[in-house]
Amino acid sequence: MAKYTGPKTRIARKFGEPIYGPDKTFEHRNFPPGQHGHDRRRKTSEYGIMLAEKQKAKYTYGVLERQFRNLFEKASRSSGVTGEALLQGLEARLDNVVFRLGIAPTRAAARQLVNHKHIVVDGGVVNIPSYSVKPGQIVGVRENSKSLEVITDALTGFNHSKYPWIEWDDASKSGKFLHLPERADIPENIKEQLIVELYSK
Repeated sequence: MAKYTGPKTRIARKFGEPIYGPDKTFEHRNFPPGQHGHDRRRKTSEYGIMLAEKQKAKYTYGVLERQFRNLFEKASRSSGVTGEALLQGLEARLDNVVFRLGIAPTRAAARQLVNHKHIVVDGGVVNIPSYSVKPGQIVGVRENSKSLEVITDALTGFNHSKYPWIEWDDASKSGKFLHLPERADIPENIKEQLIVELYSK
């Protein structure tokens, strides 16, 4: 499966924020990458601003253009607000739910756990990161994988109360996806309305 594997700090510097989480390098070099990053003052067009917002969302959630467009088309057919429905679709991806549950420290690590069949949904192994988790489903760690160091380290001290749409059970190392999150509860700094406007052009 194709995915971005380049330097993450470079992407964070491109958008001016640590979209992949805490980044010590970004803290010291929080300006655009490249020879003229420090003194670049070009004015970005309206289209450029909207495109950058879409790119930021794609990099944040680790999805490619075709997956992103499919999610947008599904969101545009929903009865709710398109931008919010798009973010909810991204949040319901299995790799993202594994990340939100604290089972993995990053979305990339969560994707790897899913690919390597360490994650179960309602008791059955699912190895498709883009699988859309439905409200009421239970996502957990496969029995044979519960002692994996990457999982135990990630869960140590993790605050599950940050995400009210997920209910964690520490004894079974699993969490119930209660409902789709409200926009106000999603912490990502994404201006989804700009993405809607971009696709509407």
